[in-house]
Amino acid sequence: MNDPTLVRGILDRLRSVIDPETNVDVIRMRLVEGLEADEEGRVSYTFRPSSFVCPIAVPLALEIKFAVAEVDGVSKQQIGIDGYTMAEELERLINEEN
Repeated sequence: MNDPTLVRGILDRLRSVIDPETNVDVIRMRLVEGLEADEEGRVSYTFRPSSFVCPIAVPLALEIKFAVAEVDGVSKQQIGIDGYTMAEELERLINEEN
């Protein structure tokens, strides 16, 4: 079941993550899709870089991951990557535990 309070907190935090190429936040750019969070703090979403060969996809994906991790109540993230030339590799990298 989705936890609306946690989802709202994550969306609020992601509004401060700015794509440096456009100076627009990742929510307004719709770079994060399918956000879900359960009562145990498990979060899943898909990151869709702005282009198939986005030169800043890796640092931006990491910035999004770290921003979500800062939200109170988040315990784990599962991040999908879509629309990117190296989606499988980035997905493996981004989902590694720190």
